[in-house]
Amino acid sequence: MSAPERIPPRSVTTADLLAHGELTVRGRIREASNAALFCTVAYEGQEASCVYKPVAGERPLWDFPDGTLAGREVAAYEVSEATGWQLVPPTVLRDGPYGEGMCQLWIDVVPGDELLALVDDEEPGPGWKAIGLAEVGEGRTALLVHADDERLRRLAVLDAVINNADRKGGHLLPAEGGRLYGIDHGVTFNIDDKLRTLLWGWAGEPLTDEAVRVLGTLKETLKDGGALAGRLAGLITPAEIDATRARVDALLASGRHPEPGGEWPAIPWPPV
Repeated sequence: MSAPERIPPRSVTTADLLAHGELTVRGRIREASNAALFCTVAYEGQEASCVYKPVAGERPLWDFPDGTLAGREVAAYEVSEATGWQLVPPTVLRDGPYGEGMCQLWIDVVPGDELLALVDDEEPGPGWKAIGLAEVGEGRTALLVHADDERLRRLAVLDAVINNADRKGGHLLPAEGGRLYGIDHGVTFNIDDKLRTLLWGWAGEPLTDEAVRVLGTLKETLKDGGALAGRLAGLITPAEIDATRARVDALLASGRHPEPGGEWPAIPWPPV
């Protein structure tokens, strides 16, 4: 009698781990404005650290009356994945110890990448882009700059697509292997223009050829029946999906990075 065929163990993906693993709360991230819990998640012998943000811990926002912060965080991840740039850590919507919420892989920051700086000069130096003047105390101002970095430039395009109203410096996480992640995407996808970001250094400049190709791909997958449109359904409203399509169309039509509109503060506060 022959031995039964051995079935190799199924590989556990990060999405499996986050979506199906057992969440154990280890502590609270106190600087967060809404409930954000540091957790570990374990599944089929795999374990990782993550952030769990339950919907029950969200504060209502008058200008984001529809949907949830958690849903928008997951939607931002789905758009990031559709670009191929993988700028948002793996993120899922799942049940947890305090009900449904967003669960996102924890990213360990690797120090060394200087992405933001204050300089006393009137113009940014080589390798830097100007954001604007900032008060630094005692009546002094300095020029706030960000790195002229292709990773940041990709993130600026993603933010324009998802209409990010809160791109702060503290939401930029340099990681191993030269990766850069953006986090905290709860205030995104509004149907009105609310783009607030530190990444204005390319405002008005032509989009890169790569960005144009990526936006073309997003346009196709956001169509009715498209894969991304299907994944966004249930995370954000139909009107917000339509507005996302319109932003992609507008970027492709202009061929340029957006500029501040003037009807909404262009830079989030505090900026870092």
